[in-house]
Amino acid sequence: MSTEPSAYHRRVAEEKRAAIIEAATGLFLAAGYDGTSLAKIAEAAGVSKATLFKQFPTKAALFDAIVTGSWQVEAADGPEPSAGDLRSGLTTIGHRYVELLTRPGMTALFRIVIAELPRFPELGEAQFSRGKMPYFESVSRYLAAAAEAGSAKVGDPDLAATQFLGMISNFVFWPTLLLTDWAPARSAIDQAVAEAVTTMTARYGI
Repeated sequence: MSTEPSAYHRRVAEEKRAAIIEAATGLFLAAGYDGTSLAKIAEAAGVSKATLFKQFPTKAALFDAIVTGSWQVEAADGPEPSAGDLRSGLTTIGHRYVELLTRPGMTALFRIVIAELPRFPELGEAQFSRGKMPYFESVSRYLAAAAEAGSAKVGDPDLAATQFLGMISNFVFWPTLLLTDWAPARSAIDQAVAEAVTTMTARYGI
Protein backbone atom coordinates (compact mmCIF):
# COMPACT_ATOMS: atom_id res chain seq x y z
CA MET A 1 0.00 0.00 0.00
CA SER A 2 1.40 3.40 -0.99
CA THR A 3 2.38 5.75 1.82
CA GLU A 4 2.59 8.74 -0.52
CA PRO A 5 0.03 11.49 0.24
CA SER A 6 -2.82 11.79 -2.21
CA ALA A 7 -3.25 14.78 -4.50
CA TYR A 8 -6.04 15.98 -2.20
CA HIS A 9 -3.88 15.82 0.91
CA ARG A 10 -1.00 17.55 -0.89
CA ARG A 11 -3.35 20.34 -1.96
CA VAL A 12 -4.70 20.75 1.59
CA ALA A 13 -1.15 20.84 2.97
CA GLU A 14 -0.16 23.49 0.41
CA GLU A 15 -3.22 25.58 1.25
CA LYS A 16 -2.45 25.41 4.96
CA ARG A 17 1.18 26.30 4.32
CA ALA A 18 0.11 29.34 2.27
CA ALA A 19 -2.32 30.40 5.03
CA ILE A 20 0.42 30.11 7.64
CA ILE A 21 2.87 32.17 5.60
CA GLU A 22 0.26 34.84 4.90
CA ALA A 23 -0.74 35.07 8.57
CA ALA A 24 2.87 35.10 9.76
CA THR A 25 3.83 37.82 7.29
CA GLY A 26 1.01 40.06 8.50
CA LEU A 27 1.87 39.50 12.16
CA PHE A 28 5.60 40.01 11.65
CA LEU A 29 4.95 43.28 9.86
CA ALA A 30 2.53 44.46 12.53
CA ALA A 31 4.25 43.29 15.73
CA GLY A 32 7.83 42.53 14.72
CA TYR A 33 9.64 39.22 14.89
CA ASP A 34 10.04 39.06 18.66
CA GLY A 35 6.47 40.21 19.26
CA THR A 36 4.97 37.40 17.19
CA SER A 37 4.54 33.93 18.61
CA LEU A 38 3.88 30.68 16.78
CA ALA A 39 0.67 30.33 18.78
CA LYS A 40 -0.58 33.68 17.45
CA ILE A 41 0.37 32.67 13.92
CA ALA A 42 -1.51 29.37 14.18
CA GLU A 43 -4.59 31.17 15.46
CA ALA A 44 -4.46 33.80 12.71
CA ALA A 45 -3.96 31.12 10.04
CA GLY A 46 -6.84 29.00 11.37
CA VAL A 47 -4.68 25.91 11.87
CA SER A 48 -3.68 23.89 14.90
CA LYS A 49 -0.27 24.38 16.49
CA ALA A 50 0.52 20.78 15.55
CA THR A 51 -0.15 21.57 11.89
CA LEU A 52 2.02 24.68 12.09
CA PHE A 53 4.90 22.80 13.74
CA LYS A 54 4.67 20.08 11.10
CA GLN A 55 5.16 22.69 8.38
CA PHE A 56 7.55 24.96 10.29
CA PRO A 57 9.21 23.53 13.42
CA THR A 58 10.62 26.92 14.43
CA LYS A 59 9.80 30.59 13.97
CA ALA A 60 13.14 31.03 12.21
CA ALA A 61 12.19 28.36 9.66
CA LEU A 62 8.95 30.18 8.99
CA PHE A 63 10.74 33.50 8.54
CA ASP A 64 13.16 31.80 6.14
CA ALA A 65 10.21 30.66 4.02
CA ILE A 66 8.79 34.19 3.94
CA VAL A 67 12.14 35.65 2.87
CA THR A 68 12.67 32.99 0.21
CA GLY A 69 9.20 33.58 -1.21
CA SER A 70 9.58 37.37 -1.23
CA TRP A 71 12.66 37.15 -3.48
CA GLN A 72 11.30 34.62 -5.96
CA VAL A 73 10.79 35.79 -9.53
CA GLU A 74 8.02 33.96 -11.38
CA ALA A 75 9.03 32.56 -14.76
CA ALA A 76 5.52 33.37 -15.95
CA ASP A 77 6.39 37.07 -15.87
CA GLY A 78 7.79 36.74 -19.38
CA PRO A 79 10.47 35.11 -21.52
CA GLU A 80 13.95 34.49 -20.20
CA PRO A 81 16.33 37.43 -20.77
CA SER A 82 18.24 37.05 -24.02
CA ALA A 83 21.92 36.38 -23.41
CA GLY A 84 22.57 37.25 -27.04
CA ASP A 85 21.23 40.79 -26.67
CA LEU A 86 22.78 42.52 -23.65
CA ARG A 87 20.66 45.66 -23.77
CA SER A 88 17.38 43.78 -24.11
CA GLY A 89 18.34 41.22 -21.46
CA LEU A 90 19.44 43.81 -18.92
CA THR A 91 16.31 45.86 -19.55
CA THR A 92 14.17 42.82 -18.77
CA ILE A 93 16.18 42.03 -15.64
CA GLY A 94 16.13 45.66 -14.53
CA HIS A 95 12.36 45.98 -14.70
CA ARG A 96 11.83 42.64 -12.98
CA TYR A 97 14.17 43.81 -10.23
CA VAL A 98 12.07 46.94 -9.78
CA GLU A 99 8.92 44.84 -9.48
CA LEU A 100 10.66 42.67 -6.91
CA LEU A 101 11.88 45.58 -4.79
CA THR A 102 8.54 47.35 -4.87
CA ARG A 103 6.44 44.35 -3.85
CA PRO A 104 4.14 45.11 -0.90
CA GLY A 105 5.95 44.35 2.33
CA MET A 106 9.50 44.19 0.95
CA THR A 107 10.61 47.41 2.66
CA ALA A 108 8.87 46.39 5.90
CA LEU A 109 10.60 43.01 5.77
CA PHE A 110 13.99 44.70 5.57
CA ARG A 111 13.04 46.99 8.45
CA ILE A 112 12.17 43.98 10.61
CA VAL A 113 15.53 42.37 9.87
CA ILE A 114 17.42 45.57 10.65
CA ALA A 115 15.49 46.26 13.86
CA GLU A 116 15.76 42.71 15.20
CA LEU A 117 19.32 42.00 14.02
CA PRO A 118 21.10 42.62 17.36
CA ARG A 119 18.95 39.97 19.09
CA PHE A 120 18.25 37.68 16.15
CA PRO A 121 21.25 37.67 13.79
CA GLU A 122 19.79 34.63 12.04
CA LEU A 123 17.25 36.95 10.41
CA GLY A 124 20.03 38.79 8.61
CA GLU A 125 21.49 35.47 7.51
CA ALA A 126 18.11 34.41 6.14
CA GLN A 127 17.59 37.68 4.24
CA PHE A 128 21.11 37.54 2.79
CA SER A 129 21.67 33.86 2.03
CA ARG A 130 18.15 32.76 1.11
CA GLY A 131 16.83 35.99 -0.34
CA LYS A 132 19.31 38.44 -1.76
CA MET A 133 22.14 36.09 -2.75
CA PRO A 134 20.16 33.59 -4.87
CA TYR A 135 18.69 36.50 -6.84
CA PHE A 136 22.09 38.18 -7.16
CA GLU A 137 23.62 34.92 -8.37
CA SER A 138 20.93 34.60 -11.06
CA VAL A 139 21.95 38.01 -12.45
CA SER A 140 25.62 37.09 -12.27
CA ARG A 141 24.88 33.89 -14.21
CA TYR A 142 23.06 35.91 -16.87
CA LEU A 143 26.07 38.18 -17.33
CA ALA A 144 28.37 35.16 -17.59
CA ALA A 145 26.00 33.69 -20.21
CA ALA A 146 26.06 36.98 -22.12
CA ALA A 147 29.84 36.80 -22.19
CA GLU A 148 29.69 33.23 -23.50
CA ALA A 149 27.13 34.27 -26.12
CA GLY A 150 29.48 37.00 -27.33
CA SER A 151 27.19 39.94 -26.51
CA ALA A 152 29.30 41.16 -23.59
CA LYS A 153 32.85 41.22 -22.32
CA VAL A 154 32.54 40.55 -18.60
CA GLY A 155 35.61 39.48 -16.69
CA ASP A 156 33.95 39.50 -13.27
CA PRO A 157 30.21 38.72 -13.46
CA ASP A 158 29.75 39.20 -9.70
CA LEU A 159 31.18 42.72 -9.84
CA ALA A 160 29.10 43.58 -12.90
CA ALA A 161 25.93 42.27 -11.20
CA THR A 162 26.72 44.36 -8.12
CA GLN A 163 27.12 47.46 -10.27
CA PHE A 164 23.90 46.93 -12.22
CA LEU A 165 21.64 46.04 -9.31
CA GLY A 166 23.18 48.77 -7.17
CA MET A 167 22.38 51.48 -9.72
CA ILE A 168 18.72 50.48 -9.61
CA SER A 169 18.23 49.71 -5.92
CA ASN A 170 20.02 52.88 -4.82
CA PHE A 171 17.22 54.91 -6.40
CA VAL A 172 14.22 52.59 -6.18
CA PHE A 173 14.61 50.81 -2.85
CA TRP A 174 17.15 51.99 -0.29
CA PRO A 175 15.59 55.45 0.27
CA THR A 176 12.36 53.71 1.34
CA LEU A 177 14.08 52.46 4.49
CA LEU A 178 14.49 56.03 5.75
CA LEU A 179 11.88 58.06 3.88
CA THR A 180 8.30 56.97 4.41
CA ASP A 181 7.08 59.11 1.54
CA TRP A 182 9.64 57.98 -1.04
CA ALA A 183 7.55 57.14 -4.10
CA PRO A 184 9.24 58.15 -7.36
CA ALA A 185 7.06 58.35 -10.44
CA ARG A 186 7.03 55.41 -12.80
CA SER A 187 8.70 57.55 -15.46
CA ALA A 188 11.57 58.27 -13.06
CA ILE A 189 11.95 54.57 -12.25
CA ASP A 190 11.93 53.66 -15.94
CA GLN A 191 14.61 56.27 -16.56
CA ALA A 192 16.73 54.88 -13.72
CA VAL A 193 16.56 51.41 -15.29
CA ALA A 194 17.32 52.78 -18.76
CA GLU A 195 20.34 54.73 -17.50
CA ALA A 196 21.64 51.67 -15.64
CA VAL A 197 21.32 49.58 -18.82
CA THR A 198 23.06 52.28 -20.88
CA THR A 199 25.91 52.44 -18.39
CA MET A 200 26.32 48.66 -18.39
CA THR A 201 26.23 48.31 -22.17
CA ALA A 202 28.78 51.12 -22.51
CA ARG A 203 31.08 49.34 -20.06
CA TYR A 204 30.53 45.69 -20.97
CA GLY A 205 28.81 45.59 -24.36
CA ILE A 206 30.51 44.44 -27.53
